[in-house]
Amino acid sequence: MAPSSQRLEPPENPGRFTLELHLDRQWFASGDILEGVRAPLIDKDKAPRWNPPRPGGRHAGTGPDFLCRLPAERRQDPPPGLSEREVSAMHDIELSEEQRMIRDLARDFARREVAPRAQAWEKACWIDDALVAQMGELGLLGMVVPEAWGGSYVDYVAYALAVEEISAGDGALGTLMSVHNSVGCGPLLHYGSQAQKDAWLAELAAGRAIGCFCLTEPQAGSEAHNLRTRAELRNGRWVLDGAKQFVSNASRARLAIVFAVTDPQLGKQGLSAFLVPTDTQGFVVERREHKMGIRASDTCAVSLSACSIPAENLLGERGKGLAIALSNLEGGRIGIAAQALGIARAAFEAALAYARERVQFGKPIAEHQSIANLLADMHTQLNAARLLTLHAARLKSAGLPCLSEASQAKLYASEMAERVCSKAIQIHGGYGYLEDYPVERYYRDARITQIYEGTSEIQRLLIARELADYPL
Repeated sequence: MAPSSQRLEPPENPGRFTLELHLDRQWFASGDILEGVRAPLIDKDKAPRWNPPRPGGRHAGTGPDFLCRLPAERRQDPPPGLSEREVSAMHDIELSEEQRMIRDLARDFARREVAPRAQAWEKACWIDDALVAQMGELGLLGMVVPEAWGGSYVDYVAYALAVEEISAGDGALGTLMSVHNSVGCGPLLHYGSQAQKDAWLAELAAGRAIGCFCLTEPQAGSEAHNLRTRAELRNGRWVLDGAKQFVSNASRARLAIVFAVTDPQLGKQGLSAFLVPTDTQGFVVERREHKMGIRASDTCAVSLSACSIPAENLLGERGKGLAIALSNLEGGRIGIAAQALGIARAAFEAALAYARERVQFGKPIAEHQSIANLLADMHTQLNAARLLTLHAARLKSAGLPCLSEASQAKLYASEMAERVCSKAIQIHGGYGYLEDYPVERYYRDARITQIYEGTSEIQRLLIARELADYPL
């Protein structure tokens, strides 16, 4: 997608943003602390606890402006032991003022409104509707939508930075945001008619409607051209029948983009896309899946039975469904790379803070070489993943081909996230395996990033395919 042509001017006295890690723990003598996983028993009443911040007030400022900033009295200095340079490392390389402002807004919102609630959302398997509406007010749900429909219409670098920050607060919310923007709004923006855009884009950008993407089927995952859902034109209306699997946002969505076969004899050219309001008779969310991670993000099985929609709900041209589905892969994979990066960064920061405070053998464990080496590897891999992700995002913003670069970013960032989260658990020792600390949730949340929007195996195939023409 081309970058926004209109530059947003920063407000006066924008101030400075810093990361705030809320690690309010009560410590006791090192001899009483669980050492790794070797101790057979621990008194949980004495154990150090992860105490997340209590939900604060509204986000920065008082209005719904996407680029509102914190007033001076609410700015805070970095927490002891964590400098702004450390928590923002590699972020400011060649970022514009607008990109930094959007990143900082998303970071502040995630810190104050998202992270304190993430554990409760996971237990409830649901994200508060009020919080989703708040994201719409901030412009985080219309980042690819032009201003004509009320969107913030930022470039993909700013979008990736925002997804990273929200995902650092909660990976499940990062899923909702990424799916809604990339495959909920994106296809409608690029292939929708003027009437379709006018009917839906403003609602989607404001968060009054959430979008979902119905492509995967029980028998067709990465093989998108082998779908069994059918659409027939009867008496001027399209009638859809079939089943969809692993549909993110389905139970809260108002609009579904559904892919169905219209001309079976044409093979890949017989697939079409449709706009289906989720209150249409015959569109049924059959169940919400119980998942290993990102539990607050709804992932559903959907059935379509004699689901009748107007003929004008065809999205794009008949037979162009596969092209529409594939056109969003680059942006979607950049979003998932950013999500993985955010989850991994949260795990790294939790591990770093813990290692600086946890004392063993008379000194913080961060000063022991084995732990320091783990932290060094985690930090290096995080920065490498961020550079890959931002490189792909810059190419996407410039309108340049970036299929391989987006695949590289997703492949590396997703596998990096699992490694970093695993090491974060290791640094926490036995405590890392408990729900009292968030690192076990980060590990579970990170795992999905290697699967959806194309598995790691698919990414490697795509990258290898482009190497056939690699210049030597």
